[in-house]
Amino acid sequence: MKISKDANRAARQLFKACVDSNGRLHGSRIKSVIKRLAETKPRGYLGIVTAFGRLVRLEIEKRRAVIESATVLTPALTEQLRADLQKKYGEDLELEFHINPELLGGLRVQVGSHVWDGSVRAKLEALRNNLA
Repeated sequence: MKISKDANRAARQLFKACVDSNGRLHGSRIKSVIKRLAETKPRGYLGIVTAFGRLVRLEIEKRRAVIESATVLTPALTEQLRADLQKKYGEDLELEFHINPELLGGLRVQVGSHVWDGSVRAKLEALRNNLA
């Protein structure tokens, strides 16, 4: 579904209304915006809701870090990762730790659309691509 410029503009304005001065989203404001859109149904409201939902989803993903490792991380390494990532992205960053044996070793960290892949598997794939 292609979203019009007007719908994108309206969605951005509504999104700005849901963010406080610290850059944090407010769930109650988001609910009231969606409720109001459903009640009034302005022209192109489906496009507005779609674009608004995308903006909210992207903002939520920026506040969540997914850390994958081949084995269980030590508590010291876990705390160091937490401190480093929260220093870079803010104290409200939520961390999720997952074990993925397919990585073979190393770490893969994803925060929003940023991905740092220092896994052995990624290095082997890069080496294979360079040799091919």
